[in-house]
Amino acid sequence: MDRRELERQGHLVTRGFIDLHAHLREPGFEESETIATGAQAALRGGFTTVCAMPNTEPAIDSPGLVAEVIARGKAAGGARVLPIATVTRGRKGKELADLVELASAGAVAFSDDGSPVDDARLFRSAVEYASVKGLLVIEHPEDLALSGKGVMNEGRVSAALGLPGISNAAEETAVARAILVASELDAHVHLTHISTAGSVDMIRAAKERSIPVTCDVTPHHLAMTDDWVRGRRAFAWEQGLKGEQISGAPADGTPFDANTKMNPPLRRLHDVRALWIGLADGTIDAIATDHAPHASVRKDVEFDQAAFGISMLETALPLVLGGVRAGWCDQDTALRALTDGPARVLGITPNADDWIAIDVGATWTVSADALATRGKNTPLLGRELRGRVVAAAVGGDVRFDGGAREEIRAGVR
Repeated sequence: MDRRELERQGHLVTRGFIDLHAHLREPGFEESETIATGAQAALRGGFTTVCAMPNTEPAIDSPGLVAEVIARGKAAGGARVLPIATVTRGRKGKELADLVELASAGAVAFSDDGSPVDDARLFRSAVEYASVKGLLVIEHPEDLALSGKGVMNEGRVSAALGLPGISNAAEETAVARAILVASELDAHVHLTHISTAGSVDMIRAAKERSIPVTCDVTPHHLAMTDDWVRGRRAFAWEQGLKGEQISGAPADGTPFDANTKMNPPLRRLHDVRALWIGLADGTIDAIATDHAPHASVRKDVEFDQAAFGISMLETALPLVLGGVRAGWCDQDTALRALTDGPARVLGITPNADDWIAIDVGATWTVSADALATRGKNTPLLGRELRGRVVAAAVGGDVRFDGGAREEIRAGVR
């Protein structure tokens, strides 16, 4: 397949996306996702490289397990899979894992994602040691004492629904700690899936002081607000300044949809707007999916009993393009946050032969059958989205052809 011909047909051809943060669930939770299904889903979303988080069973805390993830990723024939290993043994937050040995085996970064390194002294030691060895720590910013038993954003919506909330402070306290440690040690720390205006403000101020901190944001935190938990289905740019749905927004759905439960939780419109401003001005370095697929048995339960997480690899691009069309960020900046940004965070050079072709104007309806991921847990089911990937190549090898070949033969889009 000739990428130049795709361009002539009107498709946007760009470098393949790099996902800093995805859960491929293998080993241990193959009913939710496997490396093979996740790698195929990634290609459909335009991600030619995907970093697999280590909260598996067992956790990725040994060189052998790192090697196994790499081997299974190569065998999958989908997106390139890069393993992220644990910061602490078993993700238990008690003692550091063998970071150097894990890096030698192929780990590209270290994170206890989902289980933040709660012990401040151990977190500092991890950042210091990683910095000396030229390694990257990715921190899930959450103060567990503050988030407690919360299941959604703390605010007027949680109060109306009678659900325990997670305050902005639960994230921002952890962000502040990470910035202070990075400043004191002059060591790079990456903060993943930031979700509040306060986090953006602190990271912006830290960067202005040349503190080596970077961060990413998810497509769902850029597109949805906590109103989705009570059944609203309007994207952030489809809401007025007071949160009301504007003309043309979709009708409300079912409240207490467990597919709207994620960590960090969906926040207020004010926070969403701050995230877009941070993306546009360069405060936010990357967009990462935090793809968190779950088997239906973990989601088809009462909201407060459901697992946190949303399937996002295949729907990330249209959500980002929605904000671009609304004028909240220019397209080039958004695409850099999916390509150059994550590469800089990881300290890698993107493969020049990784590319994707996008039909920016194509509309499609999200359905469980159409998703390659095993995790169908998304509140976007039944929603019409705009923008789709029609081809993806890894190392020059076209591994996903979503109809682009037929379009070229027919001479149509």
